[in-house]
Amino acid sequence: MSQDYDAIVIGAGHNGLTNAAYLAKAGLKVVVLEKNDYIGGAAVSRELHKGWIYSNCSYVCSLLRQSIHRDLELAKHGLLIVPYGGTISFASDGNYISAYPCDSLNYKEIARHSIRDAAAYHRYETDLMRYAKLIRHFLMRTPADPSSLKPRDIKELIHMGSKFAELGEEQIYEIMRFLTMSAADFLDEYFENDLVKASFAQASIIGTALGVYSPGTAYVLLHHVMGDVDGAVGAWGLARGGMGAISAALANALEELGGEIKTNSAVQQILISNNKTQGVLLDNGEVLNAKIVVSNLDPKRTFTQIMAKEDIPDDLYNKAKNYKIRGSSGKLNIALTGMPVFCGLPANHWLTKGSFGFVDSLENMERAYDDWKNKRFSKRPYIEMTQSSCWDPTIAAPGHYFVSCFTQYCPADIEGGWTTDKRAAFAESVLDRIEENCPNFRSLIAHMEVRTPFEIENEVGLTEGNIFQGELTLDQLMFNRPFPGYAQYRGPAKGMYMSGSGSHPGGGVSSACGANSAREILMDLNRLNKNGKPLVPEDDDDE
Repeated sequence: MSQDYDAIVIGAGHNGLTNAAYLAKAGLKVVVLEKNDYIGGAAVSRELHKGWIYSNCSYVCSLLRQSIHRDLELAKHGLLIVPYGGTISFASDGNYISAYPCDSLNYKEIARHSIRDAAAYHRYETDLMRYAKLIRHFLMRTPADPSSLKPRDIKELIHMGSKFAELGEEQIYEIMRFLTMSAADFLDEYFENDLVKASFAQASIIGTALGVYSPGTAYVLLHHVMGDVDGAVGAWGLARGGMGAISAALANALEELGGEIKTNSAVQQILISNNKTQGVLLDNGEVLNAKIVVSNLDPKRTFTQIMAKEDIPDDLYNKAKNYKIRGSSGKLNIALTGMPVFCGLPANHWLTKGSFGFVDSLENMERAYDDWKNKRFSKRPYIEMTQSSCWDPTIAAPGHYFVSCFTQYCPADIEGGWTTDKRAAFAESVLDRIEENCPNFRSLIAHMEVRTPFEIENEVGLTEGNIFQGELTLDQLMFNRPFPGYAQYRGPAKGMYMSGSGSHPGGGVSSACGANSAREILMDLNRLNKNGKPLVPEDDDDE
């Protein structure tokens, strides 16, 4: 027995839910299909140990576009993003540097390590925010096809050129140079102290199969600082109730607008006939009919697993096979029965309620990358540990804490494959590094979940456990994301679209990919507002 819909969205991650909500808001009959028995993809909250709610994949929020937050009335549906203040970056010798939500305090803290670096801090922030403002302008816009002569593409290229022209000649040279630089080289132009540089370099390697000295990591750094919380650009926040609260709010908005969600509904194949989308075949043999099918899966999985090879061009299949989506990240999610004590910090200091970066130095961060290149998890990994329960009392009982430990580097294709012993050894390497600065940490552990790229891929569906659905390198950005010729969210068959983070503007919990894809679908259907404008605006007033 088959069912008919106007549109089918494959995957109930945050982008898929966003896409479906906008389509339902425009009056389409929409269903979202999710292979798991829960929604959210990588933005989930789950009680994996009694009394603790785990954000066991994504763990912090900054990139979520506020225009989408307002359009879909996510606050009405329970979403509250709470900014957290303060981070600490540790070196192995017990030294540390703190970052505050206050420029004057940051100046004083950096000055403890280098007066010269403190003086350079404002120039660094100013330059980085200038680049962020430019890139933010394009997050909610569909990339132009530079090979097209269509009026819309020409208009978008002119618009892009005008925004670059506003920078002036000198800054155009600087940003083009910046986009190809390594994070280490970029930071060397401002700072001299290695711990200062390492603390700023953290964002440049998160989720990325590159090292701090690899060209292109300066952009990855920028990608992680161009979000905002309550208008504070560069700030990070926590979703009250865990990251699943974002997915829950989107799902509530979708259902209020008349959309439907089906869990335990894995898609076996997108059905194509005469180069037109017909619907999907589920693993259980059920067929759902729709003229529009949207894949929220990553591009590699979409074009090599759920589409028949004969339904797509050979060059697209080869591009998908060669798409850069290497796994490099692992996680430990840990329930603690008490507050960790950190060397050199007073107990219960407010800074201990933020996040912690175990960085050592640029050299050690690069050595951690060397281990990954040799198909080993890092002996001394970089770790970002966030204590979200300090700011969110809904996820752990009083006096108890939940910490998320995001680590680089952890390969998907580890030598010899992932085994129980290797998984345990990976966890020990992370705990050993934490206890160098927090000696009572192991004694507080009530439960621990270990997630390598193997678990992330098999549970969430992210190929190789890549958290961005594809690397954020220059050859996979803007009109190259995911591949040249397919950057405008449309697939190779009429009615087939993409909405995941493998599309522009890329990874992170932003909802921009899903919203942008919905705009293109509705424009193809000629569903515009009363002024003839897209129902999902291209101009993001938050930029």
